[in-house]
Parts: sequence; C-alpha cells; structure tokens
Amino acid sequence: MTMNELYQALTHLFDRHRIVFWYDDKQELRAEFDALMLPGVDKIVLENNAFGVKHRILRQEPTRKFLLYRAGAPPADLDNWLLDVQLAHAVFRADQTALWLSELGLGQEFTEVVAPHAEFFQSARRRETLRALLKPDDTPRQVRMKLLAVAVGAEPRLDDILETLLDELAAGKDEKIKLVGRCGLGALLWEQAERSYGYASAAPGILDFAVSLFKGCYALALGEATPLTADALVFLKRWKDSVRHHAAFEALSGQAADILVVEQDLQRREMRALAELDFFELIDRKLLSDLARAVAARTLSAGACSQIIRQRRQSHWFNRYEQPYTAIDIGAQFIDLVGKVGLTITSLAEGIRQYVEVWYRVDQLYRQFIFFAAKAGQPTLLAALQKQIENIYSNNYLLPLNDRWQPFVDACDRWEAPPVKLQTAFFTEYVRPFLRKGNKVAVIISDALRYEIGEELLGLIRREDRYDAEINALLSVLPSYTQLGMAALLPHTALEIAAGSVDTVLADGANTQGIENRGAILERALPGRATALKADDLLAMSRDESRALMRECDVLYVYHNRIDAVGDKRDTEERVCEAAADALDDLVRIVKKLANANANNMIVTADHGFLYQHRELEESDFASQEATGAKITNRNRRFVLGTGLDATSSFKHFRAQAVGLAGDTELLLPKSINRLRVKGAGSRYVHGGAALQEVIVPVVSINKKRQSDLSVVAVDILRGSSTIISAGQLSVAFYQTEPVTEKIQPRTLRVGIYTEAGVLLSDQHTLTFDFAAENARERELRIQFVLTKAADAANNQDVLLKLEEQVPDTAFYREYKAARYTLRRSFTSDFDF
Repeated sequence: MTMNELYQALTHLFDRHRIVFWYDDKQELRAEFDALMLPGVDKIVLENNAFGVKHRILRQEPTRKFLLYRAGAPPADLDNWLLDVQLAHAVFRADQTALWLSELGLGQEFTEVVAPHAEFFQSARRRETLRALLKPDDTPRQVRMKLLAVAVGAEPRLDDILETLLDELAAGKDEKIKLVGRCGLGALLWEQAERSYGYASAAPGILDFAVSLFKGCYALALGEATPLTADALVFLKRWKDSVRHHAAFEALSGQAADILVVEQDLQRREMRALAELDFFELIDRKLLSDLARAVAARTLSAGACSQIIRQRRQSHWFNRYEQPYTAIDIGAQFIDLVGKVGLTITSLAEGIRQYVEVWYRVDQLYRQFIFFAAKAGQPTLLAALQKQIENIYSNNYLLPLNDRWQPFVDACDRWEAPPVKLQTAFFTEYVRPFLRKGNKVAVIISDALRYEIGEELLGLIRREDRYDAEINALLSVLPSYTQLGMAALLPHTALEIAAGSVDTVLADGANTQGIENRGAILERALPGRATALKADDLLAMSRDESRALMRECDVLYVYHNRIDAVGDKRDTEERVCEAAADALDDLVRIVKKLANANANNMIVTADHGFLYQHRELEESDFASQEATGAKITNRNRRFVLGTGLDATSSFKHFRAQAVGLAGDTELLLPKSINRLRVKGAGSRYVHGGAALQEVIVPVVSINKKRQSDLSVVAVDILRGSSTIISAGQLSVAFYQTEPVTEKIQPRTLRVGIYTEAGVLLSDQHTLTFDFAAENARERELRIQFVLTKAADAANNQDVLLKLEEQVPDTAFYREYKAARYTLRRSFTSDFDF
C-alpha cells in the first residue's frame, strides 16, 4: 500500500470520525505510520499506555482528532481498555478490503459485506457510484442491494433491478447479468426474487425468471395454483404498463409464449375467462378469432360482444388490434339492429321519418364495418363475418327496404313528401332566415354526404367544445346526381336540365356548373354580399385572409368533394367508406376554420346521397329490362334522361314538371336498388335514383357558442356494507353517474390502494368510463385489486382507495376521489388454502 493510498484512506475515515484505531497485524507499517502527516490529527502509539491515552483523548482533548497505532492484532475484548472508544469510533486496517471500506466511509462491521465481492470493487467508477448511494444508517442488506443496483445500473430496488436485467435480456445482451455473477451477487439476486415473488428454481437465471413470471402470473390471473406470490402479479402488471420497459415486456412475452406453448393452452379457454388477461399477445388473437366466429354464427349477443371488447380496451395490446376489435363490435351491433327493426312503410313521408329516426343507423353501421374491416388488414379473420354482414345488408335490409319504398315512389304524381322540405327550398328555408335577422351564414356543400354520414358529423361537431348542432332532412331533387343537386341548393325560382347535356343545369336560365358560375348566381341574388369557393382554397387561407373573407360577405358557399370524387370512379369506388371517414375529418376542419374566421352560423348539406354495396354485384342487382324511348340523351347507372321514354315495369317514369323541373325532359329511374349496365362505369357506388339512401340528404345546422358547454362524467365508488379489507384482494364497483353524450365526455382514472402517506399497496388499474347506456346497471364497472407484501406493514391501519386523474399535457396526477378502508388481515390470509 502506498503512502498516498494510506493518506487517502485515513482522510476518508477522519471525515466521519474523531478517533481512528490502526492495528498493524503484521507489524510492518510502523515506518509508514511515523512518516504519515495528517493535518489536524495527533498520532499516538499504543504501548501499555491505554489508560493515559484514554484520559487524554476523552478528558483533556475531547474535540481533537487522534490516530491510535498498535503494532499487532487488537487485544482481546476483556483486555482492551479502549474497547468502548473503539466501538464508538473507527478501526483502520491496511488491507485492500479495509481500503475499500475506508473509501466508502463504512465501518469494519461491513467487512463481510465487501470482502466476498472483490470483482465489484476493482472498478473505481463502481466504487464512486456506490459511495454516492450509501447513507449513514444503511444496514448490511441495504448495502448489498446497492452493490447489486450499481452492477446492474438500476435503482436499489428489486423491481427496478429486475426490469433493467429484463431489458437487457430482451435486447439479446448479457453484460450486466454476467457482471452480477462475476461480482458474486447472483445468489443475493435470486434470494431476493424468491423472498419477494416466490421465484425458486434449480437453475435460476434471468430467462428462467422471465418465463416463470409469465407462467405463474398467467396461472394467478386464471385462479390456478402457482408458487408465485401476488406481488409477482403486481410486478408483472407494472412492468407491462411501464412506458420505459413495455418494449422488453412485449419481446419477452412472445418468447415466453413460445416456450410455454401458450397457443395450445388457449385453445381450451373460454372467452370470458380471458377477457381481462393481457400477458400474451396470443390472448388477443384468440379472443378476436372467437369473437368473429361467434358474431358471425349469431351465438354471441351484441351486448356481450361489446362488454368483452370494452374490457379489452384497457389491455396492453388493444391499440395493436383496435381496428379488428372495432369492426367486430360494429358488426355485432349491425346484426342485432337489422334483427330488431321493422321495415313497414305507409307513405313517402312516413318512410323518410323512419329512415332519419332508425333505418339510417343500419347504413351507418354497415359503412363503418366496411371501413374498419379494411383498416384491420385481417381479411382471413373477418372473412366469414364480412360475408354474413354483406348478405344481411343486401338481402335483409337494403333490398327489402327499398322494395317496400318503391310502390310509394311509383304512386306519386309529384316528387314531394310533405312535411319533409324539398332540396329546392334550401336557400329559402335555411339561408334567408339568417339574412332577415342580419346574420352571416356559411354553407358547406359536401358532395354525396348522405344522411347517415351527416348524422355522424353531427356527433363529431357536438363533441367539440362550444359547438352546438342539429340535423334535419331534405328530399333531394330527381335525378339525384351532382349537377342538379348543386343547382337546387342555389337561390333560384326554376331549374332545368339543358337539352342534350346532363352536365349543364340552368337556374333561372343561368349555367350552374363550376364555382365561378355558382358564385355569379349568388352575387346576382345578393349583390356584393355572397361568394363561393372550394374547400381546399379556404383551408389554405391564413387566419387573416379567412376573416377578411367573412367580413366581406353575408353568405359564403364552400364546396367540398371527397366522397363522390372517390366513389364515382370504377377503380376507386371500393374505397368510398374510407373517403367518407376522410370527408368527416375534412368537414370538422372546415367548420373550425370558419369558426376561427368569426363565422358563428354554419350549415353542412349535400347534393345527393348514394347506394353502396361493398361486395361484387350479382346479375339480380341489375335491371331486367333496358331503357327505351324515342330519344335517350343520357344513360346513367341509376337514371335515364330523354324524351318520349317508354314506361315499363322495371322503371319509374317522371316528366320534368313532376320532379319540379322546367323543360320537356323525361326521366326513367330503375326501381328499388337496381342498376343499369353502363360500359366503363362502376356499379357498387351509385346515385341518381330514388332509393331512400340516395334522396334523403342532411342539413346540419351548426352554431358556435361563446361559453364552454362540455362536461365530464362523474364516477362514484360503490362500497358494500363493510369497509374492512380482510383478505389479499379487494373487489370494488365503480359507477358512472350518467351516460356519455356528445356534451358529457368520458373520464379516465388511475385507481389503486394507498397508505395515508401515499405508499402504493396494490396493483394499479387505468379505467375509462365511457358508457353510453341509459340503464344505470350497465354503467357499473367492478375491479379486483391485488394487495402486495407492502400491505403487511399497514395492517390494522386506515388505507385509501384513490381515484386519480392525469393533469392534461403532463405526467402528473391529481386526486379525483378517495374512499377510506381499514386493513385488517389475519394470519390465515397468508395461506393459499
């Protein structure tokens, strides 16, 4: 040992102690003692002078520092006159272990803690890191845990040490676990794992621990026997839900599933037994497969399906499988609804009323299913269910509904259904009232935004803060195609399809085709007070530009085309459900853009609706006869225009005046949902006819408010008659006090059991309360909490069941609500029988 090492070691000791004893067991360091110079420290050699030295250091100079040197080993305790002083201060030994102890500021009582782990202390960096962690009141066990933590690069807690080692295992590395072995810390690690989690193995190792953890927690969650403790289940749940470690969890979960042959075990499990388990990704695949089959076979109710999927929403893998879960849930709702609705029609007006109150929802669910099934990217999984839904939609709803609607279309001499307003009255009924009151209004016309999509838009708008909206229906013009529908929404007294040109529609003799012509018609009706533009141009404007636009006009027409642009092309018509979703996103953006431009009153409407069947059409979907007549000027998939047209059993014949048009044009409309064959045109997405889905268009009236009108659902804790926790688990029911609506939004809470000092005693659950059911019992959620060993220290004390809510845009939580319980567990709760 060099003089510098001696000097450094003794200096560290004198930083903490006034008196240091130096026993030179081999009697070979007297020269070094004599040469040593320690500022502020008196050196004394112990040679039969113990009593005098004791008097000096305790009585004569009680504040001065002393280094007491003895050549040889310490005397026996009974012969050591300075034993009491020695026990109260520090002992220095000039061996490597002693140097390390001195450097760390640890007493000789820690010799057996340090000596077995020489490999650890060879690194100056590790020694320095350890020294920073040590505290004066550390026990030998705490020091050992800190050795282990430094070797691993973790916090000195078993859970963090294991999570760090599991991260390394998942990354395919082993440097840290090997260092643990070289440092002689492996036995300590697995001893602590057994004590805390019940892990014991003939060949302990980090992979073996990981596989045992997954196996045991899977059994625990299923209520089966396992040597692992409830703390192991809590550890796995926290590890799984950790932002920092979830990637390692996922990698090792897959590896463990292969080793344990989990797929084979899952084959014998019932859906409901697995509904809340998420330790393996295979569980979600099993549930999805079972759900899809059960819904397609109609052996699972829509309510039961939704309940299982609602439980999965809190699971680890849900985001990865959200699309197929959503498709299955919507599919179950669709099948349930079609089975319940009646399709009786007694008049045109009654048919429209029932459609806007009930039947639209069938079309909406069908469209949403097709959309989410495509997004899921799992055609094999959903094939049987999709085939079932396609058949039900076409054969049990779309065709029979319009077959029953058709006789009332056939019987009408004029295309009208009072009290339903006609699309041609739009400007008079919806725009002029704002002008009469001196208010501005923005009209957004979205091509092919059929009624059910407009109803979904209504919900999206109402969910926004300070926005209110309502929806009404208009009966569209016939034929229900773009150019005529767009013209009907402009101010006019008469509409006419130009002879020989279906693309040219005249409003009071003026061409309505294109933005410029429509803007000119608005300008003539409201000089200097109205204009028209495309939605893309509006969205591209700065805030100042859009505000200037709204200042300059009282009426703004905004034209948007997403659905029809995709659906009207044979190559893209199969993506019309995706286009509808994009259109909804666009329209919300447009509404917000206009609101930011100080438009308080907005109306969203459409030129026409559409029919859409995702499956390939069959021969029976086409009209059995061809349209004939003296002169056919236009032949579309859903209408024919001309003069001298022949009325046959396959078509409804209208003259222009009967559908509110000027001129001598005649119309032939294929009955029900039949299509006409048109070369080069698609046939799954069509419009132009008189089917309910084509002719009912939405009018969504939107108003921007000045004050917030959103609230969040309240949640209560439903406690039983007892507030005593006497076992290792606690079942608690939570109650959402009101249904979620557009204006009453969901609430997400983190829930756990804590001591009054804030120490977590159980697993944690993140719960989303988003129930829309009117039935109060359907808004209850029961959760099982598993207590950890930390709960033992709180026995016979009050504890708190806390509901906490995350502070927006932060990682912090604040208490939302709490309930007090008393933890009173008997010794029998420590046993598993």
